[in-house]
Amino acid sequence: MRIDLHCHSSASDGTDTPAELMRAAAGAGLDVVALTDHDTTRGYAEARAALPEGLTLVTGAELSCRTDGVSLHLLAYLFDPEEPALLAERELVRDDRVPRAHAMIAKLDALGVPVTWEQVERIAAGGTVGRPHLASALVELGVVPTVSDAFTPEWLADGGRAFVEKHESDPLEAIRLVKSAGGVTVLAHPAAAKRGRTVPQDAIAAMAAAGLDGIEADHTEHDPATRTRLRGLAQDLDLLVTGSSDYHGTRKTVALGENTTDPEVYGEIIRRATGAFPVPGTGGA
Repeated sequence: MRIDLHCHSSASDGTDTPAELMRAAAGAGLDVVALTDHDTTRGYAEARAALPEGLTLVTGAELSCRTDGVSLHLLAYLFDPEEPALLAERELVRDDRVPRAHAMIAKLDALGVPVTWEQVERIAAGGTVGRPHLASALVELGVVPTVSDAFTPEWLADGGRAFVEKHESDPLEAIRLVKSAGGVTVLAHPAAAKRGRTVPQDAIAAMAAAGLDGIEADHTEHDPATRTRLRGLAQDLDLLVTGSSDYHGTRKTVALGENTTDPEVYGEIIRRATGAFPVPGTGGA
């Protein structure tokens, strides 16, 4: 089985619609794909309707969190999307994205970069607005060559010249909320240093003690030595180890299935989840 548990659609900051993502996943030879848009579940219905035969959909989300000034992302799988407390927290995080984007645009303007809200809104195309949309605007204006090059201290990285904080969940509370909604939690790309400060080991240990289920070790922004270190940490903390592409369509160069999750780990994620279940494809539109 080929299992990719971290993918984004146009419901947040990917370029493929949820339906296009499902078809692309099947075309890439995946057996299982997770839809993990940022702080939203609005792509679920379209993805389900277009799910090709032979492909299984894992519903999820990537939750924005912060601890001790460090931004981190928590992958949540197979939770009940209508559970009130988790839904309210996701909406709080998502609703703060628009004023934050306006504030970052103002900072860019002060730096002499003429990004506009209209440009960012066009790029987002109805999806949940995030930094990748501003990064794409910088690419359009010729300020940086790629989206990844915008995530540096010079521009949009945590603490960067145009960075503005937004409401982000406390990770221990987020883990509690996801668990209460029947879901499973995995810490996304914990050592992706290019994005800014990374999560310290003691914070990961605290999350493990609070019920964190796993660590995403195999990620395009983790070199082989980092992956080995994270696997050792996962063993020490009794955490599952996942691998994923973090696919964003044409917004990033990473391909679907570039990293994958072991079927036994996937089976354990399913076993632990009680809020929702994987959706088998029966031949969508």
